[in-house]
This record gives sequence, structure tokens and C-alpha cells, in this order.
Amino acid sequence: MTRIRRGYIARRRRTKVRLFASSFRGAHSRLTRTITQQKIRALASAYRDRDRKKRDFRRLWITRINAVIRGVRVSYSYSRFIHNLYKGQLLLNRKILAQIAILNRNCLYTISNEIIKIK
Repeated sequence: MTRIRRGYIARRRRTKVRLFASSFRGAHSRLTRTITQQKIRALASAYRDRDRKKRDFRRLWITRINAVIRGVRVSYSYSRFIHNLYKGQLLLNRKILAQIAILNRNCLYTISNEIIKIK
């Protein structure tokens, strides 16, 4: 009986997976089984952390705004500031407010003072 040569489909699939895992360390980039396991794990982590990144950035923005707002007045907090923003119908999202807080504190001070006057 003659020897049957295997096709290229499986090899092509493995090389595609190997390219994905080429930056992994150790056996995670060399052995086919561990490469497939690590690929599944990496894609699951990427999917999970896309939502987590949004959460983390929102927390960072809130922390930055709160730090600057508490520096303005002693008894003024982030929650009161946001409440007064909505009452004054000044709709700025937290990302923009955090950028203003970092780059131009005086502008945030004037915004908070205007809100207090409107109230």
C-alpha cells in the first residue's frame, strides 16, 4: 500500500493559531494544545475586560472629579455636584468633567459656582 499524504487544512489551522499566540511565553506559544487553550482563555479575558474597562474609566473619572470638587469647598461632594448639574440642566458627561478637572481647575470651579448660584 502506498503512503497517503495528509492535506494542508489542519496545518493551515494550526499555523493560524500559532500566529495568534506568537507573542505568548514558553510552551504557550510552542505546543499546539496549550496554544489553543491559551487562545480560548485570552479571547474570554478580552471579551470580559471590554466591559470592565468602561467601568474602570468611569470610576477613574468620578475619583478625579471628586478630588477636585472637595478641594473647592469643605462640605461639597461629588454626588451633590452631579445632582446640582442635573438640576441646573447642564449636561456634561463625566469624561469631559474629569478632563476639565485635570487640565483647567478654574473652569471647574466656575462651573460649580454657577450651579450653586442657579440653585
